[in-house]
Amino acid sequence: MGGIMMKIAVIGASGNAGQAIFKEATKRGHEVTGIVRHAEKAKSILGAEAHIVEHDAFTLTKEDLVAYDVVVDAFNAPIKQAYLHIDLATHLIHELRETTQPRVIFITGAASLTHPDGGLLYDHLIKLPGHEAWIATPENQYAELEFLRHVTNVNWLAVSPSQTFEAGDATAYVRGEDTLLFDDQGQSVLSSGNLALLILDEIETPQAHQHRITARNQ
Repeated sequence: MGGIMMKIAVIGASGNAGQAIFKEATKRGHEVTGIVRHAEKAKSILGAEAHIVEHDAFTLTKEDLVAYDVVVDAFNAPIKQAYLHIDLATHLIHELRETTQPRVIFITGAASLTHPDGGLLYDHLIKLPGHEAWIATPENQYAELEFLRHVTNVNWLAVSPSQTFEAGDATAYVRGEDTLLFDDQGQSVLSSGNLALLILDEIETPQAHQHRITARNQ
């Protein structure tokens, strides 16, 4: 698909990950639509010329979704409603059963990645003091990935960031699959810009199908 203009929808385009993906896809010449709850806020972030659709993602229909080549779920739920990550994934999959288009890309958390020291990152996170305040998000995104792994009749991809995911520029990344990646300094960090690079590279040159990929900053 490299070099071919595609219709890409980004759910949650005004969020940290969503805006980076929206901007990178636009920069590469794709036809990009942001699907958001608040269009005015999104345009203030993405620019007045950005193509924004104000739509509750939980009411998107099959007819809405199949208008795109790719749908990226960059929805970010409040911690107290972290279950909405699962709810939106199940809604999108339900609408798209028995389809091959669009390709649906879900941004799942890093908790489900295998940790080099053994177990999953999740097993290490629940040992951290104060984890009760935020663990619901990694728990629910882990469950979201487990759900997706049972889906065989939708064209899906899951993308997990590094242990630390933060706003930042697109520079370069190191790609992986199911293991948490660390750099030479022992850091596991991915910027929003590099997440966008990973996703757009994968959109343009698909390498994974019904699988999970990850990356860290180079």
